[in-house]
Amino acid sequence: MGRLDGKIAIITGAASGIGLATVRRFVAEGARVVAVDLPTSDIDEELGAQDAVHIIKIDVTTPEAPETIVQAAVERFRGIDILFNNAGAAPTAPLEDTDVELLRRIMALNVEAILRLTQRAVPEMRKRGGGRIINTGSITSFYAVPDCAAYAISKHAVASLTKSMCIEYGADNITANYICPGAIVTGMTREVVEENTEFRDFWARKSVFGRWGEPDDIAGPVVFLASDDARFVTGHGLVIDGGATQNL
Repeated sequence: MGRLDGKIAIITGAASGIGLATVRRFVAEGARVVAVDLPTSDIDEELGAQDAVHIIKIDVTTPEAPETIVQAAVERFRGIDILFNNAGAAPTAPLEDTDVELLRRIMALNVEAILRLTQRAVPEMRKRGGGRIINTGSITSFYAVPDCAAYAISKHAVASLTKSMCIEYGADNITANYICPGAIVTGMTREVVEENTEFRDFWARKSVFGRWGEPDDIAGPVVFLASDDARFVTGHGLVIDGGATQNL
């Protein structure tokens, strides 16, 4: 038996990287998944046609996204047990070049979209007696990184938002946790990893394993947080960085 047998999940940012790896792990563990990514993504090619996966191509920041996504889960799979808010972006810019418009765009995707989709999903979780909310934060939920002010602000907000979810939804048997990946090779980071050897080598050295993380290194812990094994874990930020933040 899989750890997620009979569970229904929504995963955003599902076309590549951590999201794609997690969709595959969830399905392997017995879950049915609504996989969400942008209309311009190649999520169809990555996941193909399979009964356990329903693909939705939509921008999660649009007003209609929460209703569209949740309604699809209810109509296709009859409910929601797990919500993995993983969609996000990581723009880089020096602090002096971080204007209000950049901050608004990143907050809309990295924070507001999480809030709005969660608000719509929670009533469906209540109908099923509880659920799991997992949000993608970052090690920048705790620490500052040069040229990443807008991103760090948004990920600090993810941490605070998740803790509020923990307090407000606990009585509904809904847990809320956030993962804090370190340096992970994904579609978002691959180009800089390949082109900036100094940056690549710095984060490889910071990990006690001497390497960058892979999406599968994150997908496994997400399965744990989504499973019954994590039923008493809530309000927690799980750092998954190969020991980098301990290796000062």
